[in-house]
Amino acid sequence: MTERFRVLILGYGEMGHAMEHLLERRQQLDIWEKYPRDNFQSVVLEESAPHADIVLFCLPAKPHREVVERIAPFLKESALCLSIAKGLDDAGQTAAQIFADVLAPHRAFCLLYGPMISEEIRADRFAFGQLGCEEMSSYHRIRKLFDGTRLFIEHTSDITGISWSVILKNVYAMVFGMADELQLGDNMRGFLSVAALRELDQIVNSMGGQGGSPFHLAGLGDLVTTATSENSHHHELGRMLARETQQGIEGEGIHTLEMVNRHRLFDRTRYPLFQLIHEIVNHPQHVHERISDYLKQVYSG
Repeated sequence: MTERFRVLILGYGEMGHAMEHLLERRQQLDIWEKYPRDNFQSVVLEESAPHADIVLFCLPAKPHREVVERIAPFLKESALCLSIAKGLDDAGQTAAQIFADVLAPHRAFCLLYGPMISEEIRADRFAFGQLGCEEMSSYHRIRKLFDGTRLFIEHTSDITGISWSVILKNVYAMVFGMADELQLGDNMRGFLSVAALRELDQIVNSMGGQGGSPFHLAGLGDLVTTATSENSHHHELGRMLARETQQGIEGEGIHTLEMVNRHRLFDRTRYPLFQLIHEIVNHPQHVHERISDYLKQVYSG
């Protein structure tokens, strides 16, 4: 029999709805939404937090610190915080870094990243994720949480590696949308897969992640999903950029580019494909020619 947990879901957007769909028949759920709509009755955060066995952050990275600091005094000692946020906050920090600052060493936390498109979860299709955590007891608790669902998870201790893999793949997914909009073909898609993964591995390693980390679910798995799915926001952003559109260009990948530049998180000029995407996002003109120039640069040697 599935073990029952009291789960506090934070955020009732697409992923909040998806997690509700997965868990509502198996677990006791409380759902908090800062800006409730459509007659949804949100729980009171300070009243629900003390009862939570697991707190599931279905929020962007930006509000993580504010919310974690708000609920931390109310959480019981055994409570486990789990985030699926695939971005950076305005200080350029990952969800893992925020959790470590606010929660550690007092409470355990973990991150869940991989091919988990919310529309497919709600359609009862399979989903897959890497659970990054230090303690195997946390991994076993989350395995029990999703036991009996179509979300399958595997463990990794490389929290830094999966964090940067999943964050940066949103940036690289946009160039696939550009290529598809320009009808550059399947050969180009194959090349971009190799080029993106090569740079991802180099960047992740420079940020302290393990070598090869991007070749698993949080990197390669999620990149393929995000770069090819018709439901992918970042693939659509790439299409819009190829049409030289600037209005409505926003999302976690766009914010990641801004934070990398603002906080100088790494030297983007060392990574030609990342640099190309950065330049096109800021000046979306002559995209086909600029991709051609990039290819000539890559193969000039």
